[in-house]
Amino acid sequence: MPLPLYLAMTAAEISCAPALPASCAYMACHFSPYSTGLSNFPQALPPDSVLILNDRTPVQGHDPDLIAAQLAQCAEQWHVSAVLLDFQRPDDPQTAAISQAVVSALSCAVGISECYAADLTCPVFLSPPPLDRTLSAHISPWLGRELWLDAAMNTQLITVTPTGSQTTHGTLYEQADCPHSDPVLHIHYKIKVSPDQVCFTLHRTWEDLTALLQEAEALGITRAIGLYQELRSQS
Repeated sequence: MPLPLYLAMTAAEISCAPALPASCAYMACHFSPYSTGLSNFPQALPPDSVLILNDRTPVQGHDPDLIAAQLAQCAEQWHVSAVLLDFQRPDDPQTAAISQAVVSALSCAVGISECYAADLTCPVFLSPPPLDRTLSAHISPWLGRELWLDAAMNTQLITVTPTGSQTTHGTLYEQADCPHSDPVLHIHYKIKVSPDQVCFTLHRTWEDLTALLQEAEALGITRAIGLYQELRSQS
């Protein structure tokens, strides 16, 4: 079976889309600012979707058991294939407790971001590999675990000066006109040389991302999840 690419959609995107993608993810449930549970549940989802809970709203005294029960009920109601805990605020004991409760309570697969995966036995949701690092090196700390991958067509700038180098995220404008390619890193790139610095622009095109996902499948990664707003015109 080919590696499934789930496109993460907001409620508005789901309601307005002329047709839903073959593999859909709901983005996202939040920690409620008004209760100890969750808010922003989906009003409808196609079967076998991925349900996402993120921590855009910080945890503050929320109830792990209530949250686990709410997610279990929602997952059963819409027959989802998996739940993704996309937590990006690290080192929070309350978030760790919620992660443990959800993983223990749900009968479907539960993936969790790297921030909270070390002490659990569930699938690990990995960030996109940096554009200057191979996928195999990126996943090496998590070998032996089931792995899911964040799929993105991102851009990275590396500026080298006599005093060192600096890496930053690039813009849409900077993605253009990258004539060189690297099939190992799955990127396109360009080089700009000036008297006081050298700037490398690295970009992952749709073709690069497709090749990356093919490698991901060969390496045993079981799911990929990307943004509908970024990938809808490509997939």
